[in-house]
Amino acid sequence: MGKPLHISFFLSFFFTFVFFILRPSSATNVYNVISFGAKGDGLTDSTKAFTDAWAAACACIASTTSIIFVPRGRYLLRPAVFSGQCTRTSIIILIKGTLVAPSDYRILGKADNWFSFEGVSGVSILGGALDARGHALWACKAAGNQQHCPSGATTLSFTNSNNIMIKGVLSVNSQMFHIVINGCNNVHLQGISIKAPGSSPNTDGIHVQLSANIAIVRSIIRTGDDCISIGPGTRNLWIERVKCGPGHGISIGSLAKDMEEEGVENVTVRTAVFTGTQNGLRIKSWPRPSKGFVNGVHFRGAVMDNVQYPIVIDQNYCPGDEDCPSQESGVKVSNVSYKDIEGTSATEVAIKFHCSATDPCTFLRLEDVKLSYVNDERVARSFCRYANGKAYGLVQPDSCF
Repeated sequence: MGKPLHISFFLSFFFTFVFFILRPSSATNVYNVISFGAKGDGLTDSTKAFTDAWAAACACIASTTSIIFVPRGRYLLRPAVFSGQCTRTSIIILIKGTLVAPSDYRILGKADNWFSFEGVSGVSILGGALDARGHALWACKAAGNQQHCPSGATTLSFTNSNNIMIKGVLSVNSQMFHIVINGCNNVHLQGISIKAPGSSPNTDGIHVQLSANIAIVRSIIRTGDDCISIGPGTRNLWIERVKCGPGHGISIGSLAKDMEEEGVENVTVRTAVFTGTQNGLRIKSWPRPSKGFVNGVHFRGAVMDNVQYPIVIDQNYCPGDEDCPSQESGVKVSNVSYKDIEGTSATEVAIKFHCSATDPCTFLRLEDVKLSYVNDERVARSFCRYANGKAYGLVQPDSCF
């Protein structure tokens, strides 16, 4: 099955975009952060140098492309906001070094984001490492002093922005989410590496919401929460060649947090590998009324290696079983397909469709699925509640439709 037409055009646009912005040109201005006072010693606060370099690149009218260059070294940075509207056609942030957070976790932890891009267009972040030093905040939370711990910051956030590329970036030990795409259009993430311990709380790898025409390809995500989380209002999302583990898998949701909630539609996941994760391919919603929906989701070619719940739709999501709404989910889940899924389940129930009594799951499709239980003495099984669909080809465990 080939890429949808809109995705093919989207990827073609980005490859052409990168070719033109990276070729030498007299219409390109380069802004080296060192020239603005940054020091790569890991000790000097270089925040103002970076924001000044951004302001200069954003305001430049003498070229069509501006490059903000970060040489090798370690640059200490506090929370920073980079916003438009810029006069440039494109701004490239080319990072050869490592950006590090302050050693005092409270400085970053009291901010919503470490690096926040708001209302920008044509911005590319190429290469580099972002080290948020999240261990100290995680330790604070683990000690049970939640009221004394800041909530923590997302490492890299794009809000209300268009035509964005993030390529070859390494994000290490984020306090909270690593990368968030919120209210954006045409975003391409490629060659992303995300690393955090499996025990790190709420460190989702890549989160997408209220955004359209997003591609996530050739990336490796090791974290303590969802490798990729897909929130309300996500449309036309393409995920391909992603390796996940440790983590909680690729999750649509959780949904039904609010009554007035946008739906999720046209999501494709291809060639994904899950190793020792909590979940593989998951859709989850709280058991409460909602106008949200999930429609047109296609999972293709996934390998599960000792995954607790390889395939799961959970419309009674309530982590910790505390203050759970005693209602049925209003999120309508339909037209979801699973094809060429194989591997091992760490639990007996390898396929679980726990849907809503008031809005049952419809038009589910299983095709060529082969999942076995790692405990050789017992056979894997499937579970269905208010789930309607069909099975094609070889399906193991046997379908419960």
